[in-house]
Formats: sequence, structure tokens, C-alpha cells
Amino acid sequence: MEQEKRLMLGNEAVAQGAWEAGLRVAASYPGTPSTEVTECLSKYPEIHCQWASNEKVAAEVAFGAAMAGGRSITCMKHVGVNVAADPIFTAAYTGVSAGMVIVCADDPAMHSSQNEQDSRYYARAAHIPMLEPADSQECKDFTKLAFELSEELDTPVFVRLTTRIAHARSAVSIGQRQDIALKPYEKNAMKYVMMPAMARKRHPVVEEREKLLAQKANCMAINRVEMRDTRVGIVTSGACYQYVRDAMPDASTLKLGLVYPLPMELIANFAARVDRLIVIEELEGLIEREIKAAGIGCEGKNLTGVQGELSVEKLRTVLCGAQPCAAAGTDLPVRPPVLCPGCPHRGVFYAINRLGLSVMGDIGCYTLAALAPLSAMDACLCMGASIGMAGGAERAQGKDFSRKTVAVLGDSTFIHSGITSLIDAVYNQETITVVILDNRITGMTGHQQNPASGKDIHNQPAPQLNIEKLVESCGVNDIAIVDPFDLKATEEALRAATAREEVSVIIARRPCALLDKTPRKPYVIDGCKGCGACMKLSCPAIERHGKLVQINAALCNGCGMCRQVCPFKAIKCGEEC
Repeated sequence: MEQEKRLMLGNEAVAQGAWEAGLRVAASYPGTPSTEVTECLSKYPEIHCQWASNEKVAAEVAFGAAMAGGRSITCMKHVGVNVAADPIFTAAYTGVSAGMVIVCADDPAMHSSQNEQDSRYYARAAHIPMLEPADSQECKDFTKLAFELSEELDTPVFVRLTTRIAHARSAVSIGQRQDIALKPYEKNAMKYVMMPAMARKRHPVVEEREKLLAQKANCMAINRVEMRDTRVGIVTSGACYQYVRDAMPDASTLKLGLVYPLPMELIANFAARVDRLIVIEELEGLIEREIKAAGIGCEGKNLTGVQGELSVEKLRTVLCGAQPCAAAGTDLPVRPPVLCPGCPHRGVFYAINRLGLSVMGDIGCYTLAALAPLSAMDACLCMGASIGMAGGAERAQGKDFSRKTVAVLGDSTFIHSGITSLIDAVYNQETITVVILDNRITGMTGHQQNPASGKDIHNQPAPQLNIEKLVESCGVNDIAIVDPFDLKATEEALRAATAREEVSVIIARRPCALLDKTPRKPYVIDGCKGCGACMKLSCPAIERHGKLVQINAALCNGCGMCRQVCPFKAIKCGEEC
């Protein structure tokens, strides 16, 4: 009987592979380009699937499940590995009982990220094996293999994706779910309690395991030599393998499926069979450096550089001397992303601008407020950093500066890593104002639930975190709740909070515009004077036509903020006309 095939995203295929591998527990925090893996896993009734409050917690849940005998997975984007690094590094020492897989999705070219870090270095630093698939079929197959290696070698295993693999579709052969028995729980303090005396004994185990896998890698089928023209041999992996095959179809290739540890004997043998050895890899030159350190001559980053994504065209240019194609539409105006029509965040940033406040920002949709015409963000570093940055700025510049500065972050980001920063600010008696944009969802990654939304990953009712009570329990005395659609009230709350001699918190509460189904009539402009006051809201529905302004009824969400800022009262609700 012919095996069923489906067209799948790489992320979908990872989920399919985990299900077929008998996965029992999945815990993740959403982060593009990894989010769909966990969303797909939530559709399998055999798997317990949950959103965690951050990646560290997710990794700890996955480790607990694996230690207790059930196969587990945790998925995150590359910067999420930073957050989860603490438990991951030590899990390499303890090992696991059942298989534990860590899916990390890197983002070359930073399509939706604040840096271009290369997660392969985490595998190297933590001494954890890392597999890298090159298409959706391999996403499924490598995930299943990762569970097998995890249990065989007693270690967590990384599966590394990149944006192009995670979000590209290709055919996948569908298999059946394996009946993997739950392993009995065994108490073993010497293995799992990482006090210094125990950890010192586990470290040599990690080193021996790595040597064993490095030797085993030379014979693994996922590391594949494809001999063609021997004038050029290319060592590559993941999406880069696809680029190489298109750009130089006659070149010999060594396709690596295991990118850490490397199969050095296989690489050396391949190098001896070709005249010129080139390493093609995105981001850092990790593989190139390892090969050179082994005394094997090769080229790589001197040709491709370390920034951004590679492509077929770029490889044809640097490897074959082809002329780059002229980009179509290079004379078109840029189209930067903007906050959605009716976004509740817009009202907060408009009020912030009215008061001339500096903004220590955070990761979320609201980061877009950094762009003109709002231009209402001074810094954005990482998840939860806004409060700490505001406190640090106060310590450097004094209280007069902090009275003109606010820390802005979303509800999901506050839960992720802002709570401890707020406690720290109160404990150290800072004079800062924190604005929590509570739209009751994790917005930028596609509307995933969080502890403040009152629903779980399956959209079923769940205990709802009371943010104001949590803030109060952190020691904050001055707490205000405002509707950001009410611009006057929002401005007054900001003015009062920034004048106080203590930590103040404003909770700007209104649902995300894309989820709020409240019926509202679009607004219209009757008698525009061309002053441009409404344009300062940066609403996509407000369009300038010559000297005057019109509202695009097809885009208008009916929030009414524009009506509040028009000095000539020329903006009216459509039903009033």
C-alpha cells in the first residue's frame, strides 16, 4: 500500500514526527519562526501540550517529563534558547530517562527578531547533539531520530530549524504513531541532583558521550556524501544544501544532518577527494572553523560573509561569478509595518508623545511604535528588559530623568520576564513608571493564549492571572487601570504616575483589535482643515490626499481616537452623518 503524503510546513512536519515518535508532553513559549510546531502539537489528543510563561519554564517542564519517563519536547526561537539556557546546560549533565528534544528556530536576516545569533554554538557550548533538517520530510525524520538518539545517548538533543525550513512546504510521508511505553520513574540523586560533588562525576560522562557520538557520526546516514564533479566539494547543511544544489548542481557535496558534533573523519575523506573544499553555512562560520582546526584547508565565510540569509542567486554570484539579477521594484517606496487600525497600544503612545516622555520599550507589537510618526520608543533590548533599563537610566541620570521616562511592555512579556524586574525596582526604591499594555493575548506571534487571557492552548477556560493583584503583591502602591481608547484619561494617568516618588504601574487594558469583535461604525471626515493632527496617530486607515485627510472606511476599526484629537471636530462616526 502506497504511503500517504501531505504537503507540510517544516514546523508541521516536526510536530508530525514528534507525534509518530510517541511524544507525551510538549511545553513551549511562542516565538517566530518556531510557534507553529507547538500549535500543531496541540491538535494531537495523545499529547499533553501547553504554553509556558517563558522558555526557561518550558524547558524545565519538558525535562521533568523526560526524567519521569515520558518523551517530551520544547520549542523556541533562537533568542528563547538564551532564556532556557540555564536548565538546558545542566540537563546535558544529568541526562534524561525518556527522550527530550529541544527545537530551536534561528532567524537569518532577522525577519522577526532582534539579533542573528547562531544556535549551533549552544550545542557546542552545552555538549548537546544538534540535528539540522533540509526539508519538511527531514524535519519529520530527524525529529524521530532525535528522540532515539536522546534515549540511546542519555542526553537532550537539539533540532535546529531556520526560517526558510520552518516556513517552507514540501511533501512528507505520513507514518503511524509508535507505541512507546512510559518508562518507570526511578529515584537517582547521583544522576539528577546537580550538587557540585555529583556534577563533577557527571561531567566526564558528558565528554565521553560526545566522543562516542563524534565517532558514530562518521557512519550516520544523515551525513551524506554526494560525489559529482571533483573540482569543487561543498560541505553544507539545512537550507543551504538546497541553495547549493540549485546554484552548483554539478558540485560534489557533503550534506551534514548532524551539525554537532561533526563527523571529522568523513569530512577529511571527502576533502581528500576534491580539489577545492568550500563550506557553505548561514550566520557564523562554525563548521568552517572546526574543519580548519582539524588541519583541513577550506574556504567559506571569505566568500559569503556572516550576515543575513544566503540564496541561490548569492551563491551563483560568489561561487560561479554570475552577475546578480537586478531586484524588481527597487524604486518602490518602503512599506514599514504599522500598528493595526484600532490597536489599543496607539492611544498609549500618542499620550506618551503628548507628554514628551522617553520610552524604554520591550518585545511585542508595540515595538512598532518606534517608527515614525509615533517615534515613541528609545530602546528595545530583549523580553522583559524595559523595567530594568528604566531603573538603570534613573540610577545614571537621576530622578528628574526618570520622571520623564516610562517602561512599556505587554501582558505576556510582563509574565515572561518582567515580574522579577518589577520586584527589583520596588526593592531598590526606584522612581519609575511602568505601563503594562494588557491586550489579553500574545499578539505579535499570532494570538497565543497566556496566563492573563483566561484560556489554555486549546482555547479552553483556564485560571486567569489578575495582573493588578500581582503588581500589588510585588509591593507597588500606585496602580492605575485605564482604557487606552480614552486619550484624556490615559494622558492624565501618565502625568500623575510620573510625578510620584515611587514605582507606579499603569495597566492599559483593552483587547487586541484583531480579536475584539465589538461592532463599530467607521468614522468619516467632514470639513477637514488639513492640520494633520490625526496623522500623528499613525493609523493606517487615515490617509492624506493632497492637503486634506480622508478615512478609509474599509480599514477603519471605529475606535474613535482620531475624533478625540481633531481640533476642528471634523471627524464623526458614520452613523452621525
